[in-house]
Amino acid sequence: MNVLKPHKKTTIATLIERGLSQREIERISGVNRRTIRAIQQEMAARGANCSTPSTGSIQSAPPRPPGRKWSPSACEPHRAFIEAQVLLRRNATAIYQDLVDHHGFTAAYASVKRFVRTLKRVEPEQFDRLEFGIAEECQVDYGEGAPTLDPKTGRYRKPRLFVMTLRYSRRSFRRVVWQSGQEIWAQLHEQAWRYFGGCTRYVVLDNLREGVIKPDLYEPQLNPVYGAVLAHYGVIADPARVKDPNRKGAVENAIQHTQSTALKGRRFDSLEEQNAHLEHWETRWAATRIHGTARRQVEALFQEERSALLPLPLQGFAYFTEFERTVADDTCIRVDHSSYAARPARIGSQVLVRQFEHHLEIRDRHSQQLLRTHARAPRPGSVILPDGERLFNPSRETRRILAQAADIGPSAARLCQDLFERDGRVGQRRLWGIVGLARKYPRRLVERACAMALREGVQSYLHIKALTERLFSDALAGMDEPIQGELLLTQADPLIRDGEDYADLFTRGAQQSAALPSPTQEDTP
Repeated sequence: MNVLKPHKKTTIATLIERGLSQREIERISGVNRRTIRAIQQEMAARGANCSTPSTGSIQSAPPRPPGRKWSPSACEPHRAFIEAQVLLRRNATAIYQDLVDHHGFTAAYASVKRFVRTLKRVEPEQFDRLEFGIAEECQVDYGEGAPTLDPKTGRYRKPRLFVMTLRYSRRSFRRVVWQSGQEIWAQLHEQAWRYFGGCTRYVVLDNLREGVIKPDLYEPQLNPVYGAVLAHYGVIADPARVKDPNRKGAVENAIQHTQSTALKGRRFDSLEEQNAHLEHWETRWAATRIHGTARRQVEALFQEERSALLPLPLQGFAYFTEFERTVADDTCIRVDHSSYAARPARIGSQVLVRQFEHHLEIRDRHSQQLLRTHARAPRPGSVILPDGERLFNPSRETRRILAQAADIGPSAARLCQDLFERDGRVGQRRLWGIVGLARKYPRRLVERACAMALREGVQSYLHIKALTERLFSDALAGMDEPIQGELLLTQADPLIRDGEDYADLFTRGAQQSAALPSPTQEDTP
């Protein structure tokens, strides 16, 4: 027969005298109610003045001295003040000092300490049993794997242990990785679903950065790559509340079970070796065990659940890198030193870019609506801009370039305008080059070169530059040839007759004209 210790009997007797119920005494002392009921019956048999029972089977404590009765604590008159201080998380020493200084407290510090201890008594937390339907939910989390040889450093260190557990059958998928990130986290989900042969409707995770960017009780913000993977497989994420690991207790227990049973005291030379061991252990031991709560074999539950899992898509998810870009004044965005058309996005607005392996998507930053899709540029410096989108209203910079071309001459202005209308802002570099020739060569030579280019139908900066250099060279060569001088006007020269000779000639001519007969009317036709 079990023998109750004297201090336990004294405690139970005291609580009985205070009028507490048997259930409450059981909660406080941890003694079974049948034992409490027996002590209460013995106390009733011995009389109301008996404070502790004495039986042959239960050792009794010596009775209290007669006349000594229980009295309330000296802190009882100050209960309201002490409770307020306890809510402020102040300790018993600080409360005792304030009671002495401001409330005239005369009892000992031990009285305050005992009273505060009763106020700080924490009621046991209630845990609800969570039950879910078949193929309804899976839970995921990270833990620590066994020490593994790192090929980079040559030392043993613990990798990250990823575990996904099906909530209904408790079947688990386990993998170890050296590092984790957004893409690795999503890839591990894909591997787990393909291992199970299907998906659950919900996945429960904590608020780690790989899955949740901004934790929130009402509307948590998921990682965009992770959210896209879940949408691809038709799974809905249900992040647990912050500091609430009990919501995903199945995977927490699975991680603890893995670490304490499968990996405890082991070392591995590679990740592949540890993953092979985990898969063998799951199939051979973890899946064949009888679950303590369900009282059924885990593998049998999994075979029942497998047929209810959501079907997997035919193709896996295409992973991408997401970032933001600003639309430049040529209606393009810059990605890896290449330009991509971004219309209908407005100039100066920010767009969301998803860069895949062979193509990229331009989306609205707020609504996630797809705006454009482009193939990746073959090399840096490429411009992916259709010809139909190269014509648009010139901005202040374009007008300034065209104005400088007009200062050179009409041919230069016409050539630059044609280039702009054909290539838009993408052709501005050639316009700058043509205008810049006027800073090195005379403007009339640049104008003649542009006129020659228009006649030849060649609209190239290099061609115009070559024509200008040739005209400039010809002009320099012409400066070396002698220049014919101009003759001065003179009134005296052997070849020039005297003015009187010319006057006599004019007089004779006039006389001969007067002597000729005048024409008659008959001679006229």
